[in-house]
Amino acid sequence: MVTARTLGILFLPLLLLRASGMKTSRNVEQPRNVCLGLINEGKYESFHLGNTADCFTKCRQSGNEPCDPESLQRYWLKYEFYLVENQTKIVNMSFVKAVVQNVSTNISEDLLFSLTPSQVPRPVTENEHEHPDRVRLPRSLFESLQGSRPVVRLAITVLDIGPGNLFKGPKLSLEDGSSVLNNRLVGLSLGNMSVSRLAEPLEITFSHQRPPSNMTFSCVFWDATKGPTGDWSSTGCSTELSTKRTVCRCDHLTFFALLLRPILDQATVQDLVRISQAGCGASMIFLAFTVVLYAALRFYRQRFKSEDAPKVHVALSVSLFLLNLTFFINIGHGPEQSDATCWPRGAIFHYFLLCTFTWMGLEAFHLYLLVIKVFNTYFGHYFLKLSLVGWGLPALIVIGTGSANSYGHYAIRDKKNMVTLELCWFHEKTNVAAFYVTVHGYFIIISLFSAVVLGLVAWKIFTLPTATAGKEQGPNWKGVLTVLSLSSLVGVTWWLAILTPLGRSTIYVFALFNSLQGVFIFCWFAVLYFPSRTAVSSSSGTARADQVHTTSHE
Repeated sequence: MVTARTLGILFLPLLLLRASGMKTSRNVEQPRNVCLGLINEGKYESFHLGNTADCFTKCRQSGNEPCDPESLQRYWLKYEFYLVENQTKIVNMSFVKAVVQNVSTNISEDLLFSLTPSQVPRPVTENEHEHPDRVRLPRSLFESLQGSRPVVRLAITVLDIGPGNLFKGPKLSLEDGSSVLNNRLVGLSLGNMSVSRLAEPLEITFSHQRPPSNMTFSCVFWDATKGPTGDWSSTGCSTELSTKRTVCRCDHLTFFALLLRPILDQATVQDLVRISQAGCGASMIFLAFTVVLYAALRFYRQRFKSEDAPKVHVALSVSLFLLNLTFFINIGHGPEQSDATCWPRGAIFHYFLLCTFTWMGLEAFHLYLLVIKVFNTYFGHYFLKLSLVGWGLPALIVIGTGSANSYGHYAIRDKKNMVTLELCWFHEKTNVAAFYVTVHGYFIIISLFSAVVLGLVAWKIFTLPTATAGKEQGPNWKGVLTVLSLSSLVGVTWWLAILTPLGRSTIYVFALFNSLQGVFIFCWFAVLYFPSRTAVSSSSGTARADQVHTTSHE
């Protein structure tokens, strides 16, 4: 007969087994979230690689899939170390292709490897057309390691990071059209050996189609120490752009990529608008002071009414004030404007822009008569004729342009066709020739004439004989300041526009100095017509000419 104790002994293993089974089943039921980066950490077999690579698609900005970008990015950064330390030679998977090769540190020439997206990297010879995507490793890189070892293991990896947010970082905003070219990273590693500050940089060549006009390429590398999860950086890298390829030169080994970014992204456009609004606001205040000062001088100085030079300065000030005013109105109204209201706004904006250009050219013409020609400069109804040109010529151009229905909504867009700025200007379907002829062409003609005149004036200022002839003379600082002051009248600040293709920093410089032109004009006007006693007795020939030889010819 089986006792109760015997039954207890028999049932105890069953109970333990059941409890164990329940615990196991609970463990099986728990979801395995690979994208948190802990389950496959340090595991690089094909199954684990494929499992982790799924996170390139699952981890998106929407956040539907819980992900740990830092752990996942660290997983792939360590993968190259794994390839070098183990006896892996070739990896050929849909999302990663790699080759590991033993390289002698006593090589006699540079190493070249193809980076064709659909193929495993392999050594190639110098043939640009056959292998447009490639990496060149300088011989000096390996020669610098001769003292430590005769042979090193080199890993070259091409990684497809997919459309998710891995290896995007804070610097790369997916909303403004920025992206990693073809979602492709190129990794170069010698294992645990840190390679930086190369005497001769390595070269990575990326082939691509011509980018949109508002986009540009930049060479970057992944800096894991930047920010909480890492970010892209361009330190130690240079970018050589051409139509269908970009060459990246960097002085270290890591993961590299080519970024396609808007030249003017949303944040940059907003910053430039704020800078322009602040500068234009200050200019409007000082331009108004200039007009008020001129009116006061006409009231207190009867002779001042007959001088033409201040009239030209004030005409430029008025045109620039109205241009800044229309700029504020244009920027202040959003895209909800109808075509009927946007057409006249664009035409008025264009008109005052051309008036400003024209009066800057007339300033240069007036300067030429005063300083260069000097004699035989009589013109009947002189200022009236200047006014007809300054206000009438832009009107004729705008009427002709408007008759072709050229004005309307104009939008600056990024790669994903998202609007970063919209205003009333030439609408997007306008004939390109009309825009370039009436804006760029007109500006270039005025600028070339002004540059020639300003150069001649500067030459005359610095070569004029002075009362101290025969004595040792120091730097002519008054001449320098005079030329700088005159440059604001002929629009030198606008010439900075030709430097904007060099990068964002030059765009900021142009926006800042150009928007402050009105401040510079006021300073020149105030100094010129309110000189101190010392300045009166020793003013430059240019300043005296501006005050004495400008009586009206009316």
